[in-house]
Amino acid sequence: MVVEDRRLAVLRAIVEDYVATEEPVGSKALVERHQLGVSPATVRNDMAVLEEEGFITQPHTSAGRVPTDKGYRLFVDRLTAVKPMSTAERRAISSYLDGVVDVDDVVQRSVRLLSQLTRQIAVVQYPTLSRSTVRHVELVALTSTRVLAVLILSSGRVEQRLVDLDDGLGDEELFELRTVINGAVAGKIIADAAAAVGEIVEELRPGTRSAGTAVALVLAEAMSDHRSDERVAVSGAANLTRFGEFDTNIRPILEALEEHVVLLKLLGETEADGMVTVRIGHEGPLPRFATTSVVSAGYGPGDTAVASLGIVGPTRMDYPATMASVRAVARYVSRILDEA
Repeated sequence: MVVEDRRLAVLRAIVEDYVATEEPVGSKALVERHQLGVSPATVRNDMAVLEEEGFITQPHTSAGRVPTDKGYRLFVDRLTAVKPMSTAERRAISSYLDGVVDVDDVVQRSVRLLSQLTRQIAVVQYPTLSRSTVRHVELVALTSTRVLAVLILSSGRVEQRLVDLDDGLGDEELFELRTVINGAVAGKIIADAAAAVGEIVEELRPGTRSAGTAVALVLAEAMSDHRSDERVAVSGAANLTRFGEFDTNIRPILEALEEHVVLLKLLGETEADGMVTVRIGHEGPLPRFATTSVVSAGYGPGDTAVASLGIVGPTRMDYPATMASVRAVARYVSRILDEA
């Protein structure tokens, strides 16, 4: 074993022991618990170098060592692969999320599942309107002068608006209007669809132009309504009580649970490509969360991320297991949206 690999093995052992015990780790414990293949003196020398390079630190004299943010970062970066989930864990995810009825149900089930799997605070962002594409627009005649416009998005989100018409609209005219609208907006990013729907009026026959104008205005308004883009669901706040290092920092975290904008900043920007993002301690965007790590992933249909989900927990966390849980839930939710 070359020196660099051996020191990485020592660091990995320190991280794993500290995560498991929440106690500073000494060289004697490392030799006893891990098959490092070297003498205690060599382990002590390696620990001294790791400390000098800023990967571990000694909380007080005569204590063992604990990982620093830099140490956790090296540990995460050197993971050869995200820990695979067991068959039982995958089955639990599948059974918990099967049978969802709508996007709200997907989000609420996902956030509860993620907090249970990781025993951390889970955060799931609702699919954002601005990142979605239009799947279909349905027009349903309620009366001859009132139409229900249903906007169905790639994120699974459904917007419904009532449209009152000045003139009556027959089945043939309604079919024509529906066909023209879908031809103009289906498959487009929401911003492009909002622009396109305003241009359809000129394509309509005079008999449907008045109704088309009214429907187009309502749909354009629905496509521009981003009020729910900053909504998140949170679960697992009680898990904070398990972590001693949160005792002096619990207030900002509890406050953040009430501030969705703050939680969204913590999640950050992510892509729906199966990649998991890990922000450790001071790497995060907000200084008051310097004792916190965030593990997140994007989710959405196909290769498009329409929102993020993840967990917020202490820097002392089981990164391989947490990353596996976040990735698995994100992929499963993406599959649900893809099939919706």
